[in-house]
Amino acid sequence: MGRGTMHIFGRSRELQSLAEAFHDSARGNGRLVIITGGPGSGKTQLMHEFLTTLHGADARILTGTASAAERNQPMSLVGQLLGNAEAETAVSPHEPFAVSPPERDRRPRDPLPHPLPASAAPRAAEALLHLVPAERPLVIALDDAHAMDPDSLTTVVHLLRRSRCRRVLVVCATSGHLGALHTAAHTELLRQPHRRVRLAPLSEASVGELLAAQAGRALPAPVCDAYHRATAGSPLLVHALLDDSAGLGPEIGPPVPGAAYRQAVLSLLHRGEAGQVRVARALAALGTPVPGAAVAELAGTTPAGAQEAVAVLNSSGLLDGHAFRHPTAAAAVLEDMDAAARTELHGRIAHLLYRSGAPAVEVARQLHAADLVPACWGAGVLRAAAEQALAADDVERCTAYLGMVLRDCADPREAHALSVALARAQWRTNPAAAGPHLEPLREAALAGELSMRDTATVLRYLLWRGDTELAAKAVATLVRVQSPADAQIVAEVEFVRQWFYGVALPGRSVPVAGLDARPRPVRADAGGLASRVAALVGGEATDESAAAVAQALQGHRLDHLNLELVAMSLLAIAHADRPALAADACDGLLECAVERRATTWRALLGSIRAEIALLQGDVTTASRGALDALGILGAQSWGVLIGLPLSTAVSAYTALGRSAEAEELLKHDVPEPMFRTVFGIQYLRARGHHHLATDRPFAALGDFETCGRLLREGNPNLQKGIPWRSDLALANLRIGKARTAREYAEEQLRLPGGHSSRARAMALRLLAATCRPHRRASLLREAIDLLKACGDRYALAQAYADLSAAHYELGEYARARLVARQAAREAEACRIESPVDAHLLEDPVRPDAAESEDGPALLSDAECRVAGLAALGYTNREISTRLHVTISTVEQHLTRVYRKLQVASRAELPSKMLEHRIPKLSDRWAGTHSSAG
Repeated sequence: MGRGTMHIFGRSRELQSLAEAFHDSARGNGRLVIITGGPGSGKTQLMHEFLTTLHGADARILTGTASAAERNQPMSLVGQLLGNAEAETAVSPHEPFAVSPPERDRRPRDPLPHPLPASAAPRAAEALLHLVPAERPLVIALDDAHAMDPDSLTTVVHLLRRSRCRRVLVVCATSGHLGALHTAAHTELLRQPHRRVRLAPLSEASVGELLAAQAGRALPAPVCDAYHRATAGSPLLVHALLDDSAGLGPEIGPPVPGAAYRQAVLSLLHRGEAGQVRVARALAALGTPVPGAAVAELAGTTPAGAQEAVAVLNSSGLLDGHAFRHPTAAAAVLEDMDAAARTELHGRIAHLLYRSGAPAVEVARQLHAADLVPACWGAGVLRAAAEQALAADDVERCTAYLGMVLRDCADPREAHALSVALARAQWRTNPAAAGPHLEPLREAALAGELSMRDTATVLRYLLWRGDTELAAKAVATLVRVQSPADAQIVAEVEFVRQWFYGVALPGRSVPVAGLDARPRPVRADAGGLASRVAALVGGEATDESAAAVAQALQGHRLDHLNLELVAMSLLAIAHADRPALAADACDGLLECAVERRATTWRALLGSIRAEIALLQGDVTTASRGALDALGILGAQSWGVLIGLPLSTAVSAYTALGRSAEAEELLKHDVPEPMFRTVFGIQYLRARGHHHLATDRPFAALGDFETCGRLLREGNPNLQKGIPWRSDLALANLRIGKARTAREYAEEQLRLPGGHSSRARAMALRLLAATCRPHRRASLLREAIDLLKACGDRYALAQAYADLSAAHYELGEYARARLVARQAAREAEACRIESPVDAHLLEDPVRPDAAESEDGPALLSDAECRVAGLAALGYTNREISTRLHVTISTVEQHLTRVYRKLQVASRAELPSKMLEHRIPKLSDRWAGTHSSAG
């Protein structure tokens, strides 16, 4: 059964009623049946199905369809009936009228003869009665009877009066009433004995049967309910939706309106009166319910006429109350209008809504559709609606409204403010689109012609694009602002310039009030976000200062924060050895950015999240996150910040040993101004490490030396978190210059102002590489402690591998194996290959082992902790410091360990722990203590 075939469902009772009326008429009792129902309810189909059942009943059937276009043509419908009879019998129907031969000769030969004279109504009725065969019933089926011309209606009345005892059945299908002409004939027709067959919309069960017949199986109840809700049970609309679904595949799923549905909507619309069409168009343009009087005014009709039209549109399945059941139907109705008429209608609606005090968003929607900004009040309404749209995260609508106001704005200062507001909205989803609005405002910002907030927006754009010198010049001209609020805005911009972009120039940096970078205690409610970040990056990082920044991030709406300041805050927390705290805060902000469709926020925060993962040693997550972030924005929208996700991705791929992928990323075009910012420095560092991984140490040396030069010329304070000296030490080691490498590592360790644990650990590892094995092991143990504190498991795996190699070189093979196992565990956690040789991970065969692996624990947790650290070479004092116990307690634990393992000295511990399969640092506690400082 094809989806395009119409079949009757849920109409068995109506068909039965028509059959009963036919049988009555066949017995010589003339009958009139009036089929009523809304447009598209299936009246024509029901009549067709009924007439089909009469094919074997030996009845004579005459059919005709009235038309509103022929309502003013007298006897047009009766002419159809007589013409059909003539075509059937080849006998002229005009002979009973004694029509003269000349008139007969003038009759056209098409199936529909010319309209008969109005005075011929009684004779036409008689002529129809003469068509009743002696033993055969006559069935006259009139479709769209509500549109028949008055004279044809009079003829039908005459026919009914004279056929009460004849085999005549008249069936009239009408949309609820027999036209707007309440004539005497109309009244007389309704006075005739008749039977009503009312076609209600299909029930949900009937729609389900229809869908099941099309699909060949019962469909889920939610699907049937969706079709019923979209159509109100209109058979025409249900079949149209099924036709549209045919193009989506063999299975019938939820309704997806398409061309067939739109065509059906317009078919229903134009079956009605012109007034109904105007009402439908007004409701479609309005989009939201309004009082009936307003609809009547827009449609040019009376309130009663509007209500009657609404009732018809509801019965047709188009409306649910005063709203269209599906937005596609409303769109089809509007698209059916002439463009000029549609624009004019939206303009009239906007004025009507404004006069009635409707909300700005509703008025603005109509103004936008009409492309109209009325004088006096239009700009204010559009700006208010734009603010509300942005608050609702509808950037597209916000920018459309602001663009209309800007287009018609004649005041230059107001135009500047509108341009910045428009750019600020577009920045949220596409910074490149904001550029054309902000680029012309450079001079205005320098001249102080903009508000401080708008000036800050222009400066942020300059920095984003890499114009750092002009941004510095602009900040210098604004440093003497008077308002505390303005001073705070300038302070934030300058802080971001120096610490996020890293472009402060020695001796020429601008002093900014309100951002005291000296170490000081920070309370949860002390100052704003910028002040808290300044305390974190400018002094000694503490749990309190990091938590204060994280709390400030969580206490603001996304759009009330400076994006770059937020990014700087997250990086500051991560580099302060709290990457887990930074990750949690970043995840919360990312979730908000996704929910609010803030594309730029999502891209930058995703890039920050990838960098945090890299700092945690999760190189797989870092590579995936950085690539995802790169794909969110185009290269033009990234500006100089493209160096952040690129450097993270390259570093992660290099750590994973995927040099080919890293090489491809390095082929990306990057803006030249990027190298005047910290993002260029990070990019050069990532490229340098890639060069080292691909055996190009001299190329790496050049990149690292450039990093050092750029940092010295920029913000020297950033050197604590960007250990370029350690990078140079590594490159020099690779080219055989161990002494130079040692000097760079020692210089890195001597830097004043504290370090991140990660940077210091890196320097210690490199310094260890230049020392003898005994000294090397001590330095590496310190580096391992620092890496546990900062949570970098990738670097921790490398440090353990270095320490294992040092023990192996000293001939301490058991200790080397013990440490190698820990290196392998950390590498497995990072999802990278083990950095140690496989033979170091093999268990020595001990057939006389004291106990099996599954036996009872030989040592207590406390004893395992002490024994594990002692096996790694820590002194009793170092163990007591790490475990926060007294030296005496350490000695007591070791005494018991020696006795249980039957060892005489510390040197035997590693081999005995391997022999008894005692885990280093005990698996039962390492998970909770591995990051202890």
